[in-house]
Amino acid sequence: MRKGKVTGLVVGAGVLAIGAIAAVAPAGSAVATSAAPATASAPTIVTEPGVIHPMGVMSTPSQANCVKLGFYHCLTPAQVETAYNLAPLYSRGITGKGETIVIVDSFGSPTIKHDLAVFDKQFKLPAPPSFKIITPAGKLPKWNAGDSDMTGWGDETTLDVEYSHTIAPGANILLVETPVSETEGVTGFPQIVEAENYVLKHHLGDVISQSFSATEQTFTGLAQINRYHLRAAYEQAADEKNGPTVLTASGDSGAADVGLDGVTYYTHRVTSWPDSDPLVTGVGGTELVAGKGGTFTSVAWNDTYNKHLGDGTIPYASGGGLSVLFTRPSYQNGVKNVVGGARGVPDVSMNGACTSPVFTYQSFPQEGSPAGWYPECGTSEATPEFAGIVALADQIAGHALGVINPTLYKLSERKAPGVVPVTSGNNTVTFVQGNPAKTYTIKGFKAQRVYSLVDGVGTVNAWYLAYELAGKTPPR
Repeated sequence: MRKGKVTGLVVGAGVLAIGAIAAVAPAGSAVATSAAPATASAPTIVTEPGVIHPMGVMSTPSQANCVKLGFYHCLTPAQVETAYNLAPLYSRGITGKGETIVIVDSFGSPTIKHDLAVFDKQFKLPAPPSFKIITPAGKLPKWNAGDSDMTGWGDETTLDVEYSHTIAPGANILLVETPVSETEGVTGFPQIVEAENYVLKHHLGDVISQSFSATEQTFTGLAQINRYHLRAAYEQAADEKNGPTVLTASGDSGAADVGLDGVTYYTHRVTSWPDSDPLVTGVGGTELVAGKGGTFTSVAWNDTYNKHLGDGTIPYASGGGLSVLFTRPSYQNGVKNVVGGARGVPDVSMNGACTSPVFTYQSFPQEGSPAGWYPECGTSEATPEFAGIVALADQIAGHALGVINPTLYKLSERKAPGVVPVTSGNNTVTFVQGNPAKTYTIKGFKAQRVYSLVDGVGTVNAWYLAYELAGKTPPR
């Protein structure tokens, strides 16, 4: 998972936390700490874990403040719930009650319980029945307000917790914090696996939400991943009867992604892992477009050419593409005309656009950033939101659902109403890098019915999908 911070903008590999900006940096899937030389046309880039802040901090989460700071349409939890048709579920008591969402983040946030309480009070949400924090992979380093890597993970943790809770307000939350920052390549993953294995051994959760990933090419190959046993938790979860569902963000750099240095982008199509793992559900990003009467439609998320986010050459879009590590799993046989012989990602999508960011509240110590309300975006928003959807389905089923990808693709094939096609947009991205600076355009993929390498099978109508994932028919 990665995040960059440039001229007040924080960028994340699953999260883009939006702050008053003049330029932006890469978002995608891993954390690093190196910086690229600044040029007239290429901003200094610092990648780290996290979130994109397209706007500055607000004292109150109002649309007026949102427009004043960045001309965005910021979304409240109520609007997100409306967009995904959650009210009928809530009215029947389907809130995630009895289920536990496991959120995994390096470092976490020292103020997250307080911040969730402020968030809930503002938006009239109930507190989760249980909110626990564990550190099974070792003691965390002391919080450092001047460490942008650590505070980036604070951003990430805030978004993950607040928006999984938004979708499944009745679910328990288990925040699993790890002591080493996940970056491109292997770094940080052994501690994540150790922590997730602990969760699985003790049967602590029903869905695991991971808003991080690393470009596949930053590993030497699947053999390296296996040598470090980095798939162990996913294999264990898949082998368990009624084991937890594992989700991962597909990244925020469209058809591109960054290299092992955490700074420079690959100049050809790439994708990331673990979202490319066949045992994991990869979650991409859409943009929720407001219509008349409080309605919303979804298009593929692509803010690459959004002038409010920089100079028009910033690669912010739903991650997606073809794996070089995994061949096509059997559940994608029906879309082999799209994926060929490779595993395609993502599998499903929810809102992640910086043109429709969500309000979050954060107060953890962070140099130069006061406590307050921050609009945030990225596939790190989409992933915990979809974790909430899975928790609702778990409640209906009466047990955890394990690997849901075969079900998702079957639902898409039969045009089930819970899977909503996304048919507009693409994840082509443009960026500037090098010395002398050069502009690159990485041609991505078009959104389309049935399946695309932008938004997977599509997005969500929660009223139907929660029942469909559980193998049941929604009551009339």
